[in-house]
Amino acid sequence: MTTTRALTYLRVSTDEQAASGLGLDAQRATLAQALKARDWEHVEELCDEGRSGKDMKRPALTQALAMLDRGEADALVVAKLDRLSRSVPDFGRLMERAKRRGWAIVALDLGVDTSTPAGELVANVMASVAQWERQVIARRTSEALQAKKAKGARLGRPVVIDPKVRARIVRERKAGRSFQVIAEKLTAEGIPTARGGQWRKETVRAVVGSVSLDAQARQIQQRQARQIQQRQARRNSKVSV
Repeated sequence: MTTTRALTYLRVSTDEQAASGLGLDAQRATLAQALKARDWEHVEELCDEGRSGKDMKRPALTQALAMLDRGEADALVVAKLDRLSRSVPDFGRLMERAKRRGWAIVALDLGVDTSTPAGELVANVMASVAQWERQVIARRTSEALQAKKAKGARLGRPVVIDPKVRARIVRERKAGRSFQVIAEKLTAEGIPTARGGQWRKETVRAVVGSVSLDAQARQIQQRQARQIQQRQARRNSKVSV
């Protein structure tokens, strides 16, 4: 009987490293136990750290798929399906590729193997659930940010550039100078960016956008302050009558 040669794939994004059941050590332990129980040969472990599962553009995953396509392994094994993909279209294409090239996808949390019809069905269902969950989280995050913006909170990264430099960039931009010209002048004068590097047109554009966000936040706060004053004035007027 031929022994199945398995590649194990691990992934964790920055936000997930401390989450229960998703850490690299937890995935690694689960995979090792499963391979031992199945008596499969472990060809290699490939890991993408700090990578999102929203698409398939991941170095270790790319390497794993190339090895499988070359026939260097028979199965790609993951501890959880969402470690491999959170996108239904991406996972669907991955299953088609595996079927066409003759290798299998094994997701241990589901207890299925895509070389079987039942395993393929369950994997499709779970991939759909993972994508739905991701879309719900994204929608909730967007709604929360919009609620904060409506209250006058400034969205975006904290401001760390010297206020004088920010003011200068705005003045030069209003004077008609391009982002590129402004960036070249700041770099030539030895003025560092927030990270200590050289200025680029994208960096200057980001500063202008940051100033715009500040202005929007101030406008909202001022409008809310006026509304509060008006309501208070109306209440005082009623009391005096």
